[in-house]
Amino acid sequence: MTVPAVFRAAARLIVANGHHQGDYCPDPFDRVSKSPHALRPLSIVAAIRCVVSGSPHRETPLAEAAVRDLAGRLEVDGEGAWNDESFWLELHVANWGDVEGRTVESVVAVLEAAADASEVAA
Repeated sequence: MTVPAVFRAAARLIVANGHHQGDYCPDPFDRVSKSPHALRPLSIVAAIRCVVSGSPHRETPLAEAAVRDLAGRLEVDGEGAWNDESFWLELHVANWGDVEGRTVESVVAVLEAAADASEVAA
């Protein structure tokens, strides 16, 4: 799987299940829900990780490369990612996704645009 393929698969997952704000997914540590994470609404980072590893919590080199690429394309409050460490890049993507009023359509549009741009850059 390539980074553009990860973006497209994450977009399809969010279309199917919805975009979640505030954490990876509802009940991320399965205290109440027993449904698989990939069947719940997901944050952008969780969707990326789920398509790569099946878990919103599992960091993999491919998922982190996709998060890094996406973080470099997003602005939050007029600013791009300011730190190159994985934690801060994930937080930057999460903050973009958590903006009030963020819709499934806008998330999918950004993921599709990132996929297109990543294919051209490759």
